[in-house]
Amino acid sequence: MASKFRVAAWVVVGAITGIMATLQVQALARNTVSPLPLEELQQFAAVYGLIKADFFEPVEGKKLIENAINGMVNNLDPHSEYLDKKNFKDFKESTSGKFVGVGIEIAAEDGLVKVVSPIEGSPAARAGIHAGDLITRIDNTAVKGLSLSDAVKLMRGKPGTKVTLTVLRKSENRTLTFTVTRELIQVQSVKGKMIAPGYGWIRITQFQADTLSSFVKKIDALYKEDPNMKGLILDLRNDPGGLLESAVGVASVFLPNDAVIVSTKGQMPEANSTYRNTPSDYMSRPGDNPLDTLPAGVKTVKLVVLINGGSASASEIVTGALQDYKRAVVMGTLSFGKGSVQTVLPLGPDTALKLTTARYYTPNGQSIQGKGITPNYEVDPLESGDPYAALRMREIDYKNQIGTGNESADSKRVEEDVRKQEEARRLLEAELQKDPNKLPKLPEYGSKEDWQVTQAMNYLEGKPVITAKQPASTAKAKTPATSAAASGPKADASGATKSK
Repeated sequence: MASKFRVAAWVVVGAITGIMATLQVQALARNTVSPLPLEELQQFAAVYGLIKADFFEPVEGKKLIENAINGMVNNLDPHSEYLDKKNFKDFKESTSGKFVGVGIEIAAEDGLVKVVSPIEGSPAARAGIHAGDLITRIDNTAVKGLSLSDAVKLMRGKPGTKVTLTVLRKSENRTLTFTVTRELIQVQSVKGKMIAPGYGWIRITQFQADTLSSFVKKIDALYKEDPNMKGLILDLRNDPGGLLESAVGVASVFLPNDAVIVSTKGQMPEANSTYRNTPSDYMSRPGDNPLDTLPAGVKTVKLVVLINGGSASASEIVTGALQDYKRAVVMGTLSFGKGSVQTVLPLGPDTALKLTTARYYTPNGQSIQGKGITPNYEVDPLESGDPYAALRMREIDYKNQIGTGNESADSKRVEEDVRKQEEARRLLEAELQKDPNKLPKLPEYGSKEDWQVTQAMNYLEGKPVITAKQPASTAKAKTPATSAAASGPKADASGATKSK
């Protein structure tokens, strides 16, 4: 849980030739006084003074301090960052699932912005924008060459304002123009449907504040549609993570009461925690327990979890817990390997520090940091393989990733695997520069063409699963098991190893 962190600092800098800097810094963190490197802080104050006095043009002190904070934090690890006013606002929007815009999910294609899906009931959906439309202009700005983040900024704005989108609809070979009024959009992080009689598919795109309640509602709806559910596919592919509480809640849907879901270990006392299937660990405030409405069959229904190299953090917490208890078979490709917890520590009303405060451990006490979760069945995204494997970045590819805290003796082998992956990525990127259409497009998740869902269905129906000819990952710790996981839990909470 996040706790308060207060830093009070007073800096007085005088311009000198042989400048004398007077520095008084006091840090108070969780009732402990941290020793401060005063000599280095005096040097920092001197540099600040020299820049203010001697740089070729005036620089705002606020900008210098923010740059210094960014440099200090960004070099710690890939996931710690200083959140200025704008980034803090964006962060809160991303975890709440609410933003002001037109309501479309987008991706890059051919230098343009492709509409992956209009959000149900959104202004874009009501205006008639379709999945597959290519956005060519946003108001008077050509989209060609814009980054996705820049395109998003242009489409967002204040509620009630209008934005004009020009789209190319390839299916009709024509260009259309839509004027859309921006609204407050609620992102649905949970999607689901019956994909065959007795078999359901549920996808979580990100773990937000309302993900658990939405997940339970979707499961209830699927069971009402078919009370004799035989199997369920939990799709966490390309789910980058999100809120820890939501992940604990989703894993708890399938596991016994009081089962250990994840444990964390860090420097501060609050970072050493164990999260279980208990309402206090997955509900942010008291109220009706959303899990109380679940059908009894969900605890034993045959379950497959789909993951890939984009499955990170909270999605790995859910996957690791279900795999450790043998509650689900895990299928797909090696996950991202982000086994660290970030706590958002407010610095004031508008800014905050997102700081890595702990490593997390699966119920069996394993850290997946830099390693990822190896599926029980390695299954590529296409029947022909994984053409994008060389392009995928994982946690281990970051130079300043924090490691497991218990690095093995084969670290040189891992370094060599990372080097080979970087070389393969460089060569493929060079080929794509020459031919951007070199790689085939991947099917829509959950569609009839989705090869990994097809193999998940094969497993659920007791048919042979076609696995990858080659491991789809590098730097794996062990060969994936291919034995079937049980359809129900094989251990209660006492059967899990608690990390202390």
